[in-house]
Amino acid sequence: MKWKKYTIETTTAAEDFVSSMLSDLGIDGVEIEDKVPLGKEDMAKMFIDFLPELPPDDGVSLISFYLDAEEDHTEKLRQVEDGLKELRLFVEVGAGTVTESETEDQDWVNNWKAFFHAFTIENAVADGQETKDILIKPTWEELDPADADKILVEIDPGISFGTGKHETTQLCIRQLIKYMKQGDEVLDLGCGSGILSIVSLKLGAGHLTGTDVDEDCITSTYENFAVNHLTREQGDFYVGNLIDDTGLQEKVGTEKYDIVVANILADVIIPMAPVIPARLKEGGIFISSGIIDFKEQEVKKAIERAGMTILEINHQGEWVGITARK
Repeated sequence: MKWKKYTIETTTAAEDFVSSMLSDLGIDGVEIEDKVPLGKEDMAKMFIDFLPELPPDDGVSLISFYLDAEEDHTEKLRQVEDGLKELRLFVEVGAGTVTESETEDQDWVNNWKAFFHAFTIENAVADGQETKDILIKPTWEELDPADADKILVEIDPGISFGTGKHETTQLCIRQLIKYMKQGDEVLDLGCGSGILSIVSLKLGAGHLTGTDVDEDCITSTYENFAVNHLTREQGDFYVGNLIDDTGLQEKVGTEKYDIVVANILADVIIPMAPVIPARLKEGGIFISSGIIDFKEQEVKKAIERAGMTILEINHQGEWVGITARK
């Protein structure tokens, strides 16, 4: 199936109006391109820790939508043109032109899978004993018999964040290997796909508790539990923000955890640091990552202000992992 792409050149001031007009015409799922800088809320939603460099905002916005290339859309396009004319009466629409191009059929939902393949986190030392390699494998790949003796973690991230391939996740996994003991209680903050929870259980954690601000991540986590032959009883997961949600803090518990792991963002870890010690047992370990290198000192200071002692600071690429003890 081929699609025709129609692109409206308008202004950033008219983006919402044009998008709403298209929705009223039954056209959903628009694509918007502009040079407006991202705000903090947008950054948090997109799991990024720093602003991309963009050219200066010129006020121009390109709004694209896709229609079946095999159908006649003359009437629909006439309605779009009429809608743009009406919008000109009360908002600056700009050029208001509509251009057409054709795109090949693509599986937008699954094409990204071509970039996620099985990989190994090589053995490390935990409690003086050498552990096995950890193999992180997407669910759609067959297990290579040569990897049969590795600790297997299967992941289908779905719409959540976390394939294990990212440097920040690997920084956390290596610290879990190093510091976690058999039977430990582990709290996974910002669980995403559940990868760190699953790794913890595979390494011998007694029980998992996890949180995420996105309910879909909780769904993904439980789905990945099932893939890895783990039961729901092995993990309790809650939706919410631990920073200021006292109800969530009560659900999670006080002085309960041997390990708290947070692979989030520097700008989330900093305000979260003060509530971490209350979750940890005395001597408990806080493993954090998702920290871009230029924010290392800010996060370090926040963790120290919360009364924890820095044990290690590790780097992988431009990312930083900080491990501390209560």
